[in-house]
Amino acid sequence: MLFFYSFHFHRKRRAYFIICLCIIILIFAATSIWKKDATETALIKGNKHEKTIALTFNISWGEEKVFSILDVLKKHKVRASFFVSGEWAERHPQIVEAITENEHELGMLGYRYKNYLELDVNQVRKDILYARQVFKKLGYEDIRYIRPPSGLFNKEIITLAESLGLEVIHWSINSEDWKSPGVAEIKKKMSKSSNGDIILLHASDSAKQTAEVLDDFIPNMHKKGFSYTTISALKNNMTSEEKLIE
Repeated sequence: MLFFYSFHFHRKRRAYFIICLCIIILIFAATSIWKKDATETALIKGNKHEKTIALTFNISWGEEKVFSILDVLKKHKVRASFFVSGEWAERHPQIVEAITENEHELGMLGYRYKNYLELDVNQVRKDILYARQVFKKLGYEDIRYIRPPSGLFNKEIITLAESLGLEVIHWSINSEDWKSPGVAEIKKKMSKSSNGDIILLHASDSAKQTAEVLDDFIPNMHKKGFSYTTISALKNNMTSEEKLIE
């Protein structure tokens, strides 16, 4: 036997019910919009509960210092993430191959390494798409990460990158090794590293002291219980450490 129930509302109660229903709908809509906006993020740090560090290297010019850095990473059996400009990759395909053959992760710096904040969004789009075309020609079709030149970007650039299937990667520790301030000074900055940090380093020819620093820094942090990882592996161990860029 089926039972059917009908509800009868007084006029005031009916109005109250409709108002409450509208409020609930508005809250749900606002939450959905917030969740959509919250996807527009740049990764600056990994899981603070994991003793892992991501070493990341930018390269946009030069061809000498990168090999000594690769040698140090190989010596200590460390995998890292390299962000290279399309223009540089086009000129040095053999070095890009050496990076990937050593199982390091490859990301991009766009094509010409120009400040994206000084370009309009269509120019940025063209730069990224041309870089992607260059990497595809070199055989790297699965690049997932982009680091805007000089680390300068805004929410509009993040949105653009995500629309092109790329994730923006920033950093939490800046070694400033490109200034070549001395081994001790670079170590001092890097020694501030903690769980989940992403360290910005360089493998361009300006990074004259980086290999020497790494040869000491890597084993010292190993002794403290830290391990080294790529950006992809760092993301896989994350909880919710991505930061919304306003």
